Amino acid sequence: MKYALFDEHSKLQACLIEGVHQIPASAVKIDQDLFVRLTQETDGIWRKVGNEIIKEPFPQVAPDYARSVAAERYEREDSAVSVDGLSIATSRESAGLIYGAGLSAMLDPDYRCNFKTLDGFVEIGAQQILAIAKAVRAHVQACFDREFQLLQAVEADTYVDAMLKEGWPDSVPVTPIPVPQ
Repeated sequence: MKYALFDEHSKLQACLIEGVHQIPASAVKIDQDLFVRLTQETDGIWRKVGNEIIKEPFPQVAPDYARSVAAERYEREDSAVSVDGLSIATSRESAGLIYGAGLSAMLDPDYRCNFKTLDGFVEIGAQQILAIAKAVRAHVQACFDREFQLLQAVEADTYVDAMLKEGWPDSVPVTPIPVPQ
Protein backbone atom coordinates (compact mmCIF):
# COMPACT_ATOMS: atom_id res chain seq x y z
CA MET A 1 0.00 0.00 0.00
CA LYS A 2 1.11 3.54 -0.82
CA TYR A 3 0.32 6.70 1.13
CA ALA A 4 0.74 10.46 0.88
CA LEU A 5 1.33 12.65 3.90
CA PHE A 6 0.34 16.33 3.88
CA ASP A 7 1.39 19.14 6.22
CA GLU A 8 -0.84 21.59 8.08
CA HIS A 9 -1.11 23.70 4.89
CA SER A 10 -2.32 20.70 2.87
CA LYS A 11 1.01 20.58 0.99
CA LEU A 12 2.54 17.20 0.16
CA GLN A 13 5.14 16.36 2.73
CA ALA A 14 6.09 12.78 1.88
CA CYS A 15 5.11 9.65 -0.01
CA LEU A 16 5.21 6.51 2.10
CA ILE A 17 5.23 2.78 1.44
CA GLU A 18 3.64 0.40 3.90
CA GLY A 19 6.22 -2.02 5.26
CA VAL A 20 9.04 0.45 4.57
CA HIS A 21 7.77 3.51 6.46
CA GLN A 22 5.75 3.98 9.58
CA ILE A 23 2.35 5.20 8.36
CA PRO A 24 0.76 7.95 10.51
CA ALA A 25 -3.01 7.99 10.94
CA SER A 26 -3.20 11.26 8.98
CA ALA A 27 -1.65 9.68 5.83
CA VAL A 28 -3.90 9.32 2.79
CA LYS A 29 -4.05 5.99 0.94
CA ILE A 30 -3.21 6.42 -2.79
CA ASP A 31 -2.99 4.11 -5.81
CA GLN A 32 0.22 3.21 -7.67
CA ASP A 33 -0.40 5.65 -10.56
CA LEU A 34 -0.83 8.62 -8.23
CA PHE A 35 2.17 7.51 -6.18
CA VAL A 36 4.33 7.58 -9.34
CA ARG A 37 2.98 11.02 -10.31
CA LEU A 38 3.58 12.43 -6.84
CA THR A 39 7.15 11.19 -6.80
CA GLN A 40 8.06 11.96 -10.44
CA GLU A 41 6.19 15.12 -11.43
CA THR A 42 8.19 17.91 -9.83
CA ASP A 43 6.85 20.78 -11.93
CA GLY A 44 4.36 22.02 -9.35
CA ILE A 45 3.14 21.78 -5.77
CA TRP A 46 0.99 18.83 -4.76
CA ARG A 47 -1.83 19.65 -2.33
CA LYS A 48 -4.80 17.94 -0.76
CA VAL A 49 -7.95 19.96 -1.39
CA GLY A 50 -10.95 18.34 0.24
CA ASN A 51 -10.79 14.68 -0.85
CA GLU A 52 -8.75 15.44 -3.98
CA ILE A 53 -5.01 15.58 -4.51
CA ILE A 54 -4.13 18.24 -7.08
CA LYS A 55 -0.99 19.76 -8.54
CA GLU A 56 -0.78 23.55 -8.54
CA PRO A 57 1.78 25.50 -10.54
CA PHE A 58 4.69 26.99 -8.66
CA PRO A 59 4.00 30.60 -7.68
CA GLN A 60 5.55 33.18 -9.99
CA VAL A 61 8.56 34.77 -8.35
CA ALA A 62 9.02 38.40 -9.27
CA PRO A 63 12.53 39.12 -10.55
CA ASP A 64 14.75 41.06 -8.16
CA TYR A 65 15.65 43.79 -10.63
CA ALA A 66 17.44 45.90 -8.02
CA ARG A 67 19.79 43.02 -7.23
CA SER A 68 20.41 42.24 -10.92
CA VAL A 69 21.11 45.88 -11.73
CA ALA A 70 23.46 46.27 -8.73
CA ALA A 71 25.35 43.11 -9.72
CA GLU A 72 25.76 44.38 -13.29
CA ARG A 73 26.90 47.78 -12.02
CA TYR A 74 29.48 46.16 -9.78
CA GLU A 75 30.80 44.05 -12.66
CA ARG A 76 31.02 47.13 -14.92
CA GLU A 77 32.56 49.20 -12.14
CA ASP A 78 35.25 46.57 -11.60
CA SER A 79 36.88 46.85 -15.02
CA ALA A 80 39.48 49.26 -16.41
CA VAL A 81 39.86 52.59 -18.15
CA SER A 82 42.50 53.88 -20.51
CA VAL A 83 44.23 57.14 -19.55
CA ASP A 84 46.97 58.46 -21.81
CA GLY A 85 47.49 54.96 -23.19
CA LEU A 86 47.72 53.38 -19.74
CA SER A 87 45.25 50.64 -18.78
CA ILE A 88 44.09 51.34 -15.26
CA ALA A 89 42.08 48.92 -13.12
CA THR A 90 38.91 50.40 -11.63
CA SER A 91 38.24 47.83 -8.91
CA ARG A 92 37.44 49.25 -5.51
CA GLU A 93 40.86 48.28 -4.20
CA SER A 94 42.65 49.87 -7.17
CA ALA A 95 40.48 52.98 -6.99
CA GLY A 96 41.34 53.41 -3.30
CA LEU A 97 45.06 53.24 -4.07
CA ILE A 98 44.64 55.66 -6.96
CA TYR A 99 42.68 58.14 -4.85
CA GLY A 100 45.40 57.94 -2.18
CA ALA A 101 48.07 58.71 -4.78
CA GLY A 102 45.83 61.52 -6.00
CA LEU A 103 45.80 63.06 -2.55
CA SER A 104 49.60 62.96 -2.47
CA ALA A 105 49.66 64.58 -5.93
CA MET A 106 47.33 67.36 -4.73
CA LEU A 107 49.52 68.06 -1.71
CA ASP A 108 52.79 67.97 -3.67
CA PRO A 109 52.73 69.01 -7.34
CA ASP A 110 56.23 67.49 -7.73
CA TYR A 111 55.09 64.09 -6.43
CA ARG A 112 56.16 61.11 -8.56
CA CYS A 113 55.70 57.39 -8.04
CA ASN A 114 56.03 54.02 -9.68
CA PHE A 115 52.48 53.13 -10.55
CA LYS A 116 51.30 49.67 -11.51
CA THR A 117 49.00 49.61 -14.52
CA LEU A 118 47.44 46.49 -16.00
CA ASP A 119 50.44 46.37 -18.35
CA GLY A 120 53.08 46.78 -15.63
CA PHE A 121 54.85 49.58 -13.81
CA VAL A 122 55.31 53.10 -15.11
CA GLU A 123 56.74 56.17 -13.43
CA ILE A 124 54.20 58.97 -13.38
CA GLY A 125 53.99 62.45 -11.93
CA ALA A 126 51.33 64.42 -10.10
CA GLN A 127 49.46 65.61 -13.20
CA GLN A 128 49.16 62.07 -14.60
CA ILE A 129 48.10 60.74 -11.21
CA LEU A 130 45.33 63.34 -11.01
CA ALA A 131 44.21 62.56 -14.56
CA ILE A 132 44.05 58.86 -13.66
CA ALA A 133 42.14 59.56 -10.44
CA LYS A 134 39.64 61.74 -12.32
CA ALA A 135 39.14 59.11 -15.03
CA VAL A 136 38.62 56.29 -12.54
CA ARG A 137 36.23 58.40 -10.47
CA ALA A 138 34.29 59.42 -13.61
CA HIS A 139 34.03 55.76 -14.68
CA VAL A 140 32.81 54.61 -11.26
CA GLN A 141 30.32 57.48 -11.03
CA ALA A 142 29.01 56.75 -14.54
CA CYS A 143 28.37 53.15 -13.43
CA PHE A 144 26.37 54.33 -10.42
CA ASP A 145 24.51 56.84 -12.58
CA ARG A 146 23.51 54.07 -14.98
CA GLU A 147 22.36 51.91 -12.07
CA PHE A 148 20.22 54.83 -10.87
CA GLN A 149 18.68 55.26 -14.33
CA LEU A 150 17.83 51.56 -14.52
CA LEU A 151 16.27 51.58 -11.06
CA GLN A 152 14.17 54.58 -12.07
CA ALA A 153 13.00 52.60 -15.12
CA VAL A 154 12.09 49.67 -12.86
CA GLU A 155 10.13 52.01 -10.60
CA ALA A 156 8.36 53.59 -13.61
CA ASP A 157 7.61 50.10 -14.97
CA THR A 158 9.45 50.90 -18.22
CA TYR A 159 12.38 48.54 -17.61
CA VAL A 160 13.01 45.71 -20.07
CA ASP A 161 15.72 43.06 -19.68
CA ALA A 162 17.71 44.28 -22.71
CA MET A 163 18.39 47.55 -20.86
CA LEU A 164 20.63 45.73 -18.38
CA LYS A 165 23.44 45.34 -20.92
CA GLU A 166 23.08 48.79 -22.51
CA GLY A 167 24.19 52.29 -21.59
CA TRP A 168 27.14 51.52 -19.36
CA PRO A 169 30.37 53.54 -19.64
CA ASP A 170 33.04 52.25 -21.97
CA SER A 171 35.83 50.33 -20.36
CA VAL A 172 38.98 48.54 -21.39
CA PRO A 173 38.88 44.73 -21.38
CA VAL A 174 40.75 43.54 -18.30
CA THR A 175 43.44 40.92 -18.74
CA PRO A 176 44.36 39.49 -15.35
CA ILE A 177 47.96 40.02 -14.32
CA PRO A 178 49.61 36.66 -13.63
CA VAL A 179 50.51 36.14 -9.99
CA PRO A 180 54.20 35.27 -9.56
CA GLN A 181 54.76 31.73 -8.35
